[in-house]
Amino acid sequence: MNGKLIVIEGLDGSGKATQTAELRKVLEARGERVMQVSFPNYGSDAAKLLDDYLHGKFGNDPNDVNPYAASTFFAIDRYASYHLSWKQFYLEGGTVIADRYTTSNAVHQCAKLPKEQWDAFLDWLFTYEYQQLGLPRPDAVIYLRVDPEVSQKLMSGRYDGDEKKKDIHESNVPYLRSCRAAADYCAQKLGWRAVECISDGKMRDVDAIRQDVLGALK
Repeated sequence: MNGKLIVIEGLDGSGKATQTAELRKVLEARGERVMQVSFPNYGSDAAKLLDDYLHGKFGNDPNDVNPYAASTFFAIDRYASYHLSWKQFYLEGGTVIADRYTTSNAVHQCAKLPKEQWDAFLDWLFTYEYQQLGLPRPDAVIYLRVDPEVSQKLMSGRYDGDEKKKDIHESNVPYLRSCRAAADYCAQKLGWRAVECISDGKMRDVDAIRQDVLGALK
């Protein structure tokens, strides 16, 4: 019997890694068998092309690589991770919590396309990853909703103010605004459970966001 796949999704700097770890701790305390995974899986051979893409080797603008090619880079990374790291655990009934997943391709690659092409792209993407590649579909997607301007400040703090450390997604605010619009669209269309992470122009407390994540999962 397959387990559960829960995805934590959101823009760069939205607190995905933090909330993934928080959720894992809560579920483990309840006695569940839990594995935490993260994408991209930096350092793996399967992530080489996407790492080159994010660090500008194919161009310094995300739009220099079309959404279908870029999606393939990320999908292969997930395929390798699934088969080499967590497939057996999942198939044996374990709960897997993923920091990003196919959902990130939906957000970041729709942002490169006119809105009237989003539905066709999403149909292609989910057919490709879930049917042709055989990756499991998520049981739930939690969308951490943030403003790009706030997430930019958080990422600058993460890199100690060194803007050169940001990848081509993280450093491009207009692109991140487009990603926010795409993420809002996907959340509504696909039934993602949105959690507001901003209050009065600032990130909400980690514990408050965690409670909302748990409430969304109920």
